[in-house]
Amino acid sequence: MDLGIRGKVALVAGSSRGLGRAVAEELAAEGTSLILCARDEARLQETREFIQRQNDVPILAVKADVADAADAERVVREGLARFGCIDILITNVGGPPAGTFETLNRDAWEQATRSILMSVYELVRWILPGMKERRWGRILNITSIAAKAPIPNLLLSNSLRPAVTGLARTLADEVATFGVTVNTILPGYTRTERVETLARTVAERDGIPIAELEARWEASIPMKRMGQPREFAALAAFLVSERASYITGGAFAVDGGWMRSLF
Repeated sequence: MDLGIRGKVALVAGSSRGLGRAVAEELAAEGTSLILCARDEARLQETREFIQRQNDVPILAVKADVADAADAERVVREGLARFGCIDILITNVGGPPAGTFETLNRDAWEQATRSILMSVYELVRWILPGMKERRWGRILNITSIAAKAPIPNLLLSNSLRPAVTGLARTLADEVATFGVTVNTILPGYTRTERVETLARTVAERDGIPIAELEARWEASIPMKRMGQPREFAALAAFLVSERASYITGGAFAVDGGWMRSLF
């Protein structure tokens, strides 16, 4: 299937590892030019070099922390200086620390808010005007199944991921007539470094082996396994494509059937 995004320009946040990297690789395979950003310079450059070897597409890699408003603006400005436009925005950040109400202090809340919610606001506010002017754009926010089904010990994620979904759903209505779609994609348990870190934290807290904890997680998934990043990336690429031009305001789980809700 030709997704119709060859030659488009995509900014993928948090793209040095995990789901962000998988999405960047998938978009490059579709012929999309890339703006990659992440905090880890070494990992970012390794990702750029790997994708470049696999796909002959232009790639700009910018070391930045999109939780910082100045960094978010700088990434966009450097991307525009290189490519002239940004057609696709993938917002994505690492998950906040695990914890309960009593274990998380004000600083943790403020940092998580900047990272999860305000980073989306900052990137969108710099990129959206160009999309509206060209009357074509795709905004896709990577959040978590926690946006719909709160997960124990993940208070920050449970609180702030839904805020991103609310922002996206409202924005979708505001920009639909400009040919801009806004969607959210909710990964479930997927084999990424983030999930491995979470597994270690929970296993240590509960005093059980990591293998036992992962077996419990997999038992709760109808497919009886965790997802692979490439499976998630396949839907992400479709949602930002020309073929998905009539899909907006949606929140789509990629979770192997873990979420039981009807909507």
